[in-house]
Amino acid sequence: MIILEFKAWGKKHQYSAIDEAIRTVKFIRNSCIRLWLDNKGTGKYDLSKYCKVLAKQFPFANELNSSARQAASERAWSSIAKFYDNCKKKVPGKKGFPKFKKKVRSVEYKQSGWKLSPDKKSITFTDKKGIGKLKLKGKWDLWRFDKKQIKRVRIVWRADGYYVQFCVSVDINEELESTGKTIGLDVGLKDFYTDSDGNTEPNPRFYRKGEKRLKFYQRRVSRKKKGSSNRKKAVNRLGRTHLKISRQREEHAKRLARCVIRSNDLVAYEDLRVKNLAKNHCLAKSINDAGWYQFRKWMEHFGVKFGRITVAVNPAYTSQNCSSCGEVVKKSLSTRTHTCKCGCELDRDHNAAINIRTRALSTVGHTGTWIIDPNACGESTSTLPDSGLVEQVGSLKQESPFF
Repeated sequence: MIILEFKAWGKKHQYSAIDEAIRTVKFIRNSCIRLWLDNKGTGKYDLSKYCKVLAKQFPFANELNSSARQAASERAWSSIAKFYDNCKKKVPGKKGFPKFKKKVRSVEYKQSGWKLSPDKKSITFTDKKGIGKLKLKGKWDLWRFDKKQIKRVRIVWRADGYYVQFCVSVDINEELESTGKTIGLDVGLKDFYTDSDGNTEPNPRFYRKGEKRLKFYQRRVSRKKKGSSNRKKAVNRLGRTHLKISRQREEHAKRLARCVIRSNDLVAYEDLRVKNLAKNHCLAKSINDAGWYQFRKWMEHFGVKFGRITVAVNPAYTSQNCSSCGEVVKKSLSTRTHTCKCGCELDRDHNAAINIRTRALSTVGHTGTWIIDPNACGESTSTLPDSGLVEQVGSLKQESPFF
């Protein structure tokens, strides 16, 4: 499956109707969580039936399409199922207990409640919320796909406007000729990555470059009166700046991963837990700015698409062991050159990349480790000050099959 995204253009009253639909989705989702908390043994089917009860009790819930109400209950159940799964697997730390959402950014329809125009350049939502006809602006053509292939339609709100996403059921696999090359990658903060051939890719540092501008807009937010329309405008401007940086990071990771996968038959990389690494308060900002998570996610996606092998190996001692003789050479993080008694002298990251490739070739590792849904891309949205957001909300934005 792929996700095709288009910018939605409409009138002011249509945007207000979308906001009302999103608030209704939040109400249904939180109501399902409350039902699960109050009644032990509540299952997915019970939450789906509860949507009908809510539609009869509340007129505004009845105005939303039934498939959108079911999708909202499925959101609630997905958080519950994830909590159960973490408990069964005995995941250390917090298990992700389902919480009430304070902010929801999207409304999702299944195969009803919407209708595409014959030229597929506009979409009309037919429920009683009054969204109506929205024009679609984008670089991908929906006419390539049959309407039956569109499984879901989602309206997403972001800082720079509204978007319509189409979940299309299509085979994205492509066959490429074998290159006969294998490569190991060691990600870092000085350079984005160093491969086993000694080549390096510079770290773009998008957040660091935009930090001065972010501080400027943050000061403008702080000077505005709380609750005023000027403060809302300032918050929106800050959010658009955050959104631009996140998009830059995502696009850089996607293009780089595509190039690496197409050029090699096997790609080995470290099985890093970025969330744990970011707990270091001295390096957290730089680690999050590097975008290692996005890079790995896209490598695994393109690995499946192009039929390449991706192997995640244990990163333990890849920087300490000598790539020539295997001797352990202890060094601090500030020591950037690996020097061994055997005469091997390499850059620290180059030595680690060679060890990663060797470890991938000598052991099975775990190949194709999907850290998220392979059909979805986690383009993080901005968490804005004074906007009432508790956490970042992921969005679905998949690369085009014709990219």
